[in-house]
Amino acid sequence: MKNWWFAALPLVVFHAVAQEKPIEIIEVIGRDTSSVVLPSEESTEGLFGLAESLQDIPRAATVINESLMEEAAINDLHDIARFAPNSFAAAGFGNPSLPTLRGQLGELYEAGMRRQAGNNGLGIPMSFNAIEGMAVVKGAPPVMLGTSQRVGGFVNLQPKTARLNDIDTQVKAQLGQWSQYRFQVDHNWILKEGEQGLRISAEYVDEDSFYDYHHHRSDDVLLAYKFVPNDDTQLDVSLEYYDVEWTDNAGINRPTQNLIDNNLYITGQGVQPNGSRVPGAGAVISPTGEVRIDRSTTLTDPLDTNTAETALLHAKFQHWLNDELVLVNRTYYQYLTREGINQNSFVEIIDDAHTFENRTELHINKKTVVGVNLRINDVLGYSQFTTEADNPIDLTGPLDNRRIPLTPSQQARLIELRPGLFVSPGAQYDLDGDGAGDFNLSDTTDSTSYQWGIFAQHELELTDKWRVTGGVRADYYDVKAKDPIAPQGTEAKSDTYSDWLSAISLSTQYDWTPNLTLYTTAYESDSTSNSMAGGTVLNGSGVIDEQNFATENTLYELGIKYAPSGARWYADAVLFDQKRSLRNRDGSNSGIRTEGLETHWHYASETGYWVTLAASYIDARWDDSAASQGTRQVADAFDNSRPDIIEGTDLGSPNFTLFPASSQQLQGIPEVQASVVAGWNITEKWSVGGDLSYTKHYPLDYLQTVFIRDQHTLNLNSRYRFSEQLNVRLDVFNATDQDNWSPVFEGGYFGATLAFPSQPVHARLSVNYEF
Repeated sequence: MKNWWFAALPLVVFHAVAQEKPIEIIEVIGRDTSSVVLPSEESTEGLFGLAESLQDIPRAATVINESLMEEAAINDLHDIARFAPNSFAAAGFGNPSLPTLRGQLGELYEAGMRRQAGNNGLGIPMSFNAIEGMAVVKGAPPVMLGTSQRVGGFVNLQPKTARLNDIDTQVKAQLGQWSQYRFQVDHNWILKEGEQGLRISAEYVDEDSFYDYHHHRSDDVLLAYKFVPNDDTQLDVSLEYYDVEWTDNAGINRPTQNLIDNNLYITGQGVQPNGSRVPGAGAVISPTGEVRIDRSTTLTDPLDTNTAETALLHAKFQHWLNDELVLVNRTYYQYLTREGINQNSFVEIIDDAHTFENRTELHINKKTVVGVNLRINDVLGYSQFTTEADNPIDLTGPLDNRRIPLTPSQQARLIELRPGLFVSPGAQYDLDGDGAGDFNLSDTTDSTSYQWGIFAQHELELTDKWRVTGGVRADYYDVKAKDPIAPQGTEAKSDTYSDWLSAISLSTQYDWTPNLTLYTTAYESDSTSNSMAGGTVLNGSGVIDEQNFATENTLYELGIKYAPSGARWYADAVLFDQKRSLRNRDGSNSGIRTEGLETHWHYASETGYWVTLAASYIDARWDDSAASQGTRQVADAFDNSRPDIIEGTDLGSPNFTLFPASSQQLQGIPEVQASVVAGWNITEKWSVGGDLSYTKHYPLDYLQTVFIRDQHTLNLNSRYRFSEQLNVRLDVFNATDQDNWSPVFEGGYFGATLAFPSQPVHARLSVNYEF
């Protein structure tokens, strides 16, 4: 383990003379589970200022607090689509590690600090054991949070904190179909009344799956400490450890329209041009039939290995210097290791990834914030995805059909990391002097980046009703990368790069009435393009590509927010126009432009029922930009020997295709998305609820040869409270047993190769006991 981050620890030490000013403490305490706190009734913290309500944020945003997470059974990042419009997501190989917002991957933050995350969404499954709420915000992160890679939007997770006024224990157990078990215990101590608190939350997960050879085993422990020595000072520190073993799930290959509509799968193992039946580039399938496939038969393998360990440290120090000045310092550190070795020749190994960030903010009269921050990211990892070939695999055949042993010629274009395990080098080399590179490249890297940032944001009140807010930020990047596994006898290539990235925002808000606010926002920023765990790779020329630090993004929003005083409801609507970039699987970038409309409505009655509605429309297109797919269209995987089944082109698959620059509709994204979540307290002890979501049909592939049809999902739940301490809940998911589908990967790369089947109707029983 490297020790560079110890040098930054002094940044968290502060000493200031306290003056009498009550500190603003946002503390989430245990709530009556019979009531729901609406998204508009809580503040977002640490994103646009100290604490802002939804009505005061000049952005499209949704708060999903603890009560709504519980009521809507939110267990992963895809579930935010029940509340947040334009958040439909690809399956992420069954384990989403990033949100999707407005048709592109977004960032994941925790306590206002950007977390490590997967490469293009392929990361480790999340645990919500340490989380008690979240805010979903559209568009690039505000200037306080800094330049980043993904700018479709972001989710800010609110971690659990210790409480100073309550000693309690909560025990929760869940039992679901397919031998799925979860157990959580959450206990809060008061170490010193009103001054010190300690909280521990531990979760154990042991789940098999509806899908063949799929499982999830994990342990997560959070330890949180709060110290409030006086009215002016507060310190929150938390440490989380997460250990997980899971299965990458690529869904079902050969996604023809008949598969999507009728679960009919074309059989027959592909044959490479050299006659090999091992899955490989250019393989052609001679169809042997068409059968109804069990939706549990997905592209998994019992010999696949996917494990990860991570530790996260968060610290927040807040101190009132005087009546007008608040000093806030935030510290974040994460350590991650991951090992993914799949039988289809995919490899992603993160030996060590360290991320440290410290940000200091000075808030002046709640109108101005200035600050500085330092972020350090250090990654050593190995990757190999160049020999994957999914379409040639016949899932109805033996497991050997799915496995890709590398040939001697393929091994020669890779490096042996361990006996029998081959990965790409971190740069290209010409060993035979013929002027062409002799190796396959993936995302192997040993890189370190330093990001120094400075920012300022100010709100100017022009009149009692009209205010303007502007923000600027500059980030200086100093990056070095080298090849950690160069070919024997060669000098490892390395490079350094430095650059300035900037962001600027301007918004205006007008209070038409005390309850009705109109706003407009304009935002422009640069962003980075990174690989696994935020690392930086060398390109085919052995240098850091400048385009990794030259991606421009723009956002324009026009919105209206209405929050009537004295009433428990809230509504908003926003029009947006956003340009941004997508990191392609080969490391290049493509531009995307989206335009659309989003709206929310939240209501809670005095008679025991509540409802939240969300709807959106999006027109997402390639912005005069190239697009790529692993296979041009699914028909390319087949010959034309059985035109009664499919009219194949005999081109073979995979056959990497780069489509010319265009304004074609972005595949894998529905234009219309709508949802409703509701609950009703029938009696003091018995409540029922559910959620219904809808997506309009959309193309799965770039050429629009296959469509996913209009889809809906209905989830239902019922809770019975035997006492103030004990309640039992039954959830029924996909209650109408829909055969729904989704893309497997963001950006449409596998649009002609894979589609992910939803689970059938299934149930889960939860028991919750508090004492």
